[in-house]
Amino acid sequence: MSNSNPFDAVRSQFEEAVAFLGLDPDLVEFLRHPVREFLFTVPVRLDNGRTQILQGYRIQHNDARGPCSGGLYFHQEENLQVGRALAAWTTWRNALMDLPLGGASGGLVCDLKKLSKAETERAVRGWIRAIAPELGGHRDVITPGSGATPQMMAWMMDEFEALSGRAHPAVVTGKPIVLGGSQGHTEALARSGVVAVREACKLIPMNPAGSYAIQGFGNVGQCVALLHPEILGGGKLVAVSDSSGAVVSRTGIDPKELVDYKRRHGKILGFPGAEPILGADLLELNVDVLYPAAAAEVITGNNADQINAKVVCELAPGATTPEANTILDLKGVYMIPDLLANAGGVIASYFEQVQSTNNYYWPRDEVHRLLDAKITAAYGAAAELQKSRNIRLRFAALLIAVTRVAEAARLRGWV
Repeated sequence: MSNSNPFDAVRSQFEEAVAFLGLDPDLVEFLRHPVREFLFTVPVRLDNGRTQILQGYRIQHNDARGPCSGGLYFHQEENLQVGRALAAWTTWRNALMDLPLGGASGGLVCDLKKLSKAETERAVRGWIRAIAPELGGHRDVITPGSGATPQMMAWMMDEFEALSGRAHPAVVTGKPIVLGGSQGHTEALARSGVVAVREACKLIPMNPAGSYAIQGFGNVGQCVALLHPEILGGGKLVAVSDSSGAVVSRTGIDPKELVDYKRRHGKILGFPGAEPILGADLLELNVDVLYPAAAAEVITGNNADQINAKVVCELAPGATTPEANTILDLKGVYMIPDLLANAGGVIASYFEQVQSTNNYYWPRDEVHRLLDAKITAAYGAAAELQKSRNIRLRFAALLIAVTRVAEAARLRGWV
């Protein structure tokens, strides 16, 4: 998100979409606001015997299409505007993927690095206790946010089940496999981005087995490195960056060897056969596909004119600013927006919710097949609208999402 108030950025895009669609003013006013917001305190007993009072919240943006669903995020400063932005964006992303879900977002104001494992467990269990009456597989599903681990999701599920006195595995997704987690969840976000690149290559058209670079080599970046040649039938990884720096090799980097090196050393600097470069220089390399997979606003109005990739696949939310998008569009760079590219996370969470509800779990290949089908269908619909209305792909994707949510609210008779 951009600017000091990210909800303003989300709302600005929404206002542009509803003006284009010509929606009823009363319906627009309804869609502007979250349907429910909850603020609460979470007392946490510390290891030293004292009690720390944390602040928590849950924002349910819209449930016209189905139960709310969204992540729990941990941060040091309370920021309801960020929560509102994330909840709204989840509503639109779920609608674009044609999932029967609305959007939500939750927060716990704390620094996880300062909490022990036992204190972290007490904190996430306390958050669940505070908001439990508003949760459930058919009401509001908690999905993994940044910083959340499968162990944390397991604690949340266990606490909810202890309070309700019965099994409710669908209330939480991102769980460990042995507790009802879904196969393929870990790499789902990366997979959606690579599938989107595959579909883009058909439309541009472009050789799908060309060169690619990855900005950010956490879990998503590592999965992208491995999945790009698998899904696209080839490709040469030429550059990667992480928090330690960036490396480049014109002859190519073996993705499996680099992932193994990162896991053993905790960094990519020093990888044999690759030279160190500045992270900013990686963004400007002449490659077929650039994957910004680390943080928001890495491509801005200051560096967009130096981007030389043919395709930019926006895996990190808000990786490009609105000003950068305009510049890239004028340069002829094909942009795959985050609303499409990183939708694998919401799809995987929906699949897990469905499996947990039915107490029947799918093999990994089936999860991959269904995720591929969802991304391909959504990409096709957005690309068709883009072409027919001569608009940007990002705007086309948002138009589809807003139209679907608005129609659901209208049919329910809410407005």
